[in-house]
Amino acid sequence: MGNSKSADKRYRQSEKNRIRNKSVRSRLRTQIKKIRALTESDPVSVDEKNISLVNSLFDKASQKNVLHKNTVARLKSRLWRALSNALASAKNNQ
Repeated sequence: MGNSKSADKRYRQSEKNRIRNKSVRSRLRTQIKKIRALTESDPVSVDEKNISLVNSLFDKASQKNVLHKNTVARLKSRLWRALSNALASAKNNQ
């Protein structure tokens, strides 16, 4: 613990934020893994609901300062580029 009351308070705040951030990150990572798994197995099965959920989680993480806005933009870009490439290759294989 800290040497002053303000340090103790700051410690309590950072612990609360750490737990919240961990929850947000965990939920986001789980959804990303689900999208990637769907993309690899059957990219056509990725529906609008999944896409909007992941976009929403990305935006919430950015708003809560869990992830930096540029990090969110980069991750979104990579995820949707992988999805569009998988869709394109699935259409070419048909």
